Amino acid sequence: MSKSLKRVSALLDSLETPVEILETALARTAQDAATAIGCEVDQIAKSIVLRGENSGEALLFITAGGQQVDLDAAARLAKEPLGKADAALIRAQTGFAIGGVSPIGHVNKCRKWFDENLLRFDKIWAAAGTPHHVFGMNPYQVLKISGAQTADFISVSK
Repeated sequence: MSKSLKRVSALLDSLETPVEILETALARTAQDAATAIGCEVDQIAKSIVLRGENSGEALLFITAGGQQVDLDAAARLAKEPLGKADAALIRAQTGFAIGGVSPIGHVNKCRKWFDENLLRFDKIWAAAGTPHHVFGMNPYQVLKISGAQTADFISVSK
């Protein structure tokens, strides 16, 4: 078991209610993950990490699988311009590799925002520290243990 998966698993094991971790085939997209799990694409909580251009910090946007982050809206929340976070920054800030970034269990604190669209489900699925592992949990629990704040930062289809 990888260090990242162990860290997320230990955090989940410390909760009062049992949490299911599933091993899946590599899911390159939220739709792939939803198909593998058997849920709606918006039940997949994507962890989108962006770089604060002024602070140099990694910032996490936890987004419903079928949604896209609106960079202008996200920058307003972050109060700074945003750019692409590279693999080294993501690993240093969160402790996870790209493709396995969990919304919980980070090695360093970072600012986090949570897509309100996820709250309409009884259960959502998020990366558990590797590209092959996900955990299922009530979105309000994920919101609480992630330390994120709800916000509207998704692109509106035209």
